[in-house]
Amino acid sequence: MNAPSPAPGRGLLRFMTCGSVDDGKSTLIGRLLVDADLVADDHLAAAIRDGKRYGAREGTPDLALLLDGLQAEREQGITIDVGYRFFTTPRRRFIVADAPGHEQYTRNMATAASTADLAVILVDATKGLLAQTHRHGTIAALMGVRRIVLAINKMDRVGYDQRRFAELAGAYRAVATRLGLADFVAIPVSALHGDNVTRPSAAMPWHRGPTLLQHLETVDTEPGAARPFRLTVQGSIRGEAGYRACTGTVLAGRVQPGDAVVALPTGTRGHVARIVTADGDLDRAEAGQAVSLCLAEAIDIGRGDVLAAVDQPPHLTDQFAAHLIWMDEAPLLPGRSYLMRLGTAMATATVSELKYRLDVDSGAHEAVKQLGRNEIAFANLAIDRALPVDTYDECRDTGSFILIDRSSNATVGAGMIRFPLRRASNLAWQRFAIDQAARSAIKGHRPAVLWFTGLSGSGKSTIADAVERRLLALGCHTYLLDGDNVRHGLNRDLGFTDADRVENIRRVIELAHLMADAGLIVLVSFISPFRAERQQARERLADYGFLEIFVDASLEECERRDPKGLYRKARAGALKNFTGIDSAYEPPEAPEVHLHSVETTVEREVELIFEALRRRGIVDDGRGSAPT
Repeated sequence: MNAPSPAPGRGLLRFMTCGSVDDGKSTLIGRLLVDADLVADDHLAAAIRDGKRYGAREGTPDLALLLDGLQAEREQGITIDVGYRFFTTPRRRFIVADAPGHEQYTRNMATAASTADLAVILVDATKGLLAQTHRHGTIAALMGVRRIVLAINKMDRVGYDQRRFAELAGAYRAVATRLGLADFVAIPVSALHGDNVTRPSAAMPWHRGPTLLQHLETVDTEPGAARPFRLTVQGSIRGEAGYRACTGTVLAGRVQPGDAVVALPTGTRGHVARIVTADGDLDRAEAGQAVSLCLAEAIDIGRGDVLAAVDQPPHLTDQFAAHLIWMDEAPLLPGRSYLMRLGTAMATATVSELKYRLDVDSGAHEAVKQLGRNEIAFANLAIDRALPVDTYDECRDTGSFILIDRSSNATVGAGMIRFPLRRASNLAWQRFAIDQAARSAIKGHRPAVLWFTGLSGSGKSTIADAVERRLLALGCHTYLLDGDNVRHGLNRDLGFTDADRVENIRRVIELAHLMADAGLIVLVSFISPFRAERQQARERLADYGFLEIFVDASLEECERRDPKGLYRKARAGALKNFTGIDSAYEPPEAPEVHLHSVETTVEREVELIFEALRRRGIVDDGRGSAPT
């Protein structure tokens, strides 16, 4: 089989197929490829041979096997991974992504949608619109897919009934309107028999519209070159005779020698002198091309920067609103710190506010405190420095990001930026004559944050109190932040869910930061059960002599002590989300000080902490030398 060359001027179309389980997505694509004579003879023979094993009639290929490549997919009769196929017809080149239908594979579907120009959403004519039909339409819309083909499949099973087709097409038209999908076409098909896939169906003469292939071959797509120029920098090259270039892929727009460009986030400007590729210099580069740009000016550009058109630059912001698709088993918790990859740049990000969760069936907005796997939300995010971003509608590549768990390095979420927050441009640091060094100088010691963590009843507050008394006796300026005391005031609005615990610690981190900036030695005595938030504290307070002190006592010992009677209430079911009983505690992996409170005295524990303070040069109690 030799695929013909496409007609000149007809661009590549990336499209995806999606729908509920067993709606016939893989069969539809298989039928399209077979009827267009785009399947090699040996592949077709294999589909006929294997088809019998998986239930097809003798001598008949199981068309889905042409797409379902994983053994698990073949055995279960479902699509699990995204299956990609490239093919060419006389009129166009295509890349098709066959997305899974199960809800648990929402992340795979979102991956397929992220690069698609068009979505073919299948509906089983015998079942009608299902929850997954709504989910897939919603995700496609969120991921920037504006062209939808509703392929109403298995029309043979409803007797090719025109009224059934009109009923389903009308029902989905209302859904498309709600999602803002103006470019919507409905086509009645039978993937199994080939009706209206590549050739008009004799069984449905009432359908006056195009076949699926005709529509795919002729639909217009907006070229990336029509958008403002964007290139994310992957690296820089220096050569002989002062040769300097930055490498990357043109994400949108076009660029040519002489064009004025701006490098962000630095804001430095320059002009393109040359466009270099392995095959020689170019007169122009467009979206999708990997190039090296030589600038006439020697400006500093590094990985993660964005080169953009001077007259149409991206937004430079450290706060924005975005739609989020959550992909992890552990929920998204506002205030928790994640890594964010945006283009080639990496930053630290937190969800500062979870505005609402989106009900994909009804479009309703639901108030939530956390986000579960495969759920979609609208949220505000803050990152640790200003980065150049576009809205997702302006440019997918600079308007989308992924969130990464800091401990496991797993991708846990994907986001689409909707708009930068104005507050980001309205805030600036106010500089004062008196700084942290001046405040510390008059106190005669360095600031520090001693972070005590452990189960309730482990002895954190008792040890922290003894350490503060000894520091005070040395003339040190201190303050002790205790978990219960802070919840009487600053955090009285918070409960004990995981989301509330994360916010509780986030606020305490910021409070400790202000106190340490005032030159104090701050003692923080909180259960702080999650490693992620303790790591966030470590990074935020790194400039202030941060020490993590793990007061280690077994759950059995803490229950035996039970100084506040809380374990008894938790065991009786009267106290929910209690750490150690029905809420997890993640012990530190490498604390600066590890105290075994059952095996030693409070006096010895205090001495171990002071040894760490002396080593850090924070205090001098006459038992060692420490600078002040």
